[in-house]
Amino acid sequence: MFNYNDKKFKAVKNTSNGETSDDTIFHYNQTENILTARYSGGRIVEGHLIGLVSPNGDIDMRYHQINDQGNIMTGICKSTPEILKNGKIRLHEEWQWTSGDKSKGNSIIEEL
Repeated sequence: MFNYNDKKFKAVKNTSNGETSDDTIFHYNQTENILTARYSGGRIVEGHLIGLVSPNGDIDMRYHQINDQGNIMTGICKSTPEILKNGKIRLHEEWQWTSGDKSKGNSIIEEL
């Protein structure tokens, strides 16, 4: 099984309707196939996610965060891993807000 436990990721790309940036750091923890994370930085004051990891490393997650405007934002995300030449993980994400305008977007985060 794919394991994200105790890995840190940095946002490297996002569509304009997203709130993460290269200042956003995610700290993942995993027990069996259950993934949790805390994240913050940039426009994100505090964020949490919870998800399920498939055997090939795909993640089906839900997230909530408080932004720098004091708003609670929520969403869903599907992440697909890519293993880089240096052995680090890059996650390609397709997400949608379940709050606000309910728009969709794409982002990429990479293991530090």
